[in-house]
Amino acid sequence: MSEERLDFKAMCARFDVTPRTLRHYEYIELLAPEREGRARFYGPRELARMTLILRGRRFGFSLEEIRQWLEIYDRGEGWEGQREIWIAKADEQLDELRTRRDELDEIIAELKTLRDETAAG
Repeated sequence: MSEERLDFKAMCARFDVTPRTLRHYEYIELLAPEREGRARFYGPRELARMTLILRGRRFGFSLEEIRQWLEIYDRGEGWEGQREIWIAKADEQLDELRTRRDELDEIIAELKTLRDETAAG
C-alpha cells in the first residue's frame, strides 16, 4: 500500500496556496515535509495538517492559535486533548464572529439608510 506523497508544486496546487504561503507554514513549523536534497515531499501527516491549517484560517483563527492546537497532538495528548481545546477555542471564535456580524449588520443598515436618503434627494 502506497501512501500519498506530494512534491512542493503539487502541494501548492492541491491546496490552492502560493509557494510563499507554503514556505511560511514550514518556516513557522506548522509543516515539516520530508526532504530529499532540495526537494520537499508532503505525506499524509502534512496533508492532514494543511487541511486543518486552512480550515482554521477560514474560521478566523490565527496561525499561532493553530500552531498551539497542532502541538497538543504532537506532544502525545492526541485527539482528546485537542478536542477540549478545540471546543473552547471554537466557542470563543463563534462569539467573535457573531459580534463582527452584528457590527456589519449595523454598518449595512446605516449605509443603506444614507444611500436611500441621498437617492430620494
